[in-house]
Amino acid sequence: MVPTSYYILLSTLLFMLGVLGVLVRRNALVIFMSVELMLNAANLALVAFARERLSVDGQVLVFFVITVAAAEVAVGLALLVTIFKSKRTADVDEVSSLKG
Repeated sequence: MVPTSYYILLSTLLFMLGVLGVLVRRNALVIFMSVELMLNAANLALVAFARERLSVDGQVLVFFVITVAAAEVAVGLALLVTIFKSKRTADVDEVSSLKG
């Protein structure tokens, strides 16, 4: 059986990779993918802790997080497609000029 600390270490690495992707990249699609990676890293940690405690609570919470993440992706991609139609770019720095 794999120790819980290995899962938490993997979750931490995935979360840091997602944070790095959000901070470094300027493409909105890559930023959305990095946010999804961070959410999945948190889900991995929740499932690992739920398995350690022999509880279903963490898995139920993961189900709700995945549902909210799917809705976030749908809304985010719809906004990205709309902005891309008008600006012809997915660069976050270019899109920030849409204010006002």
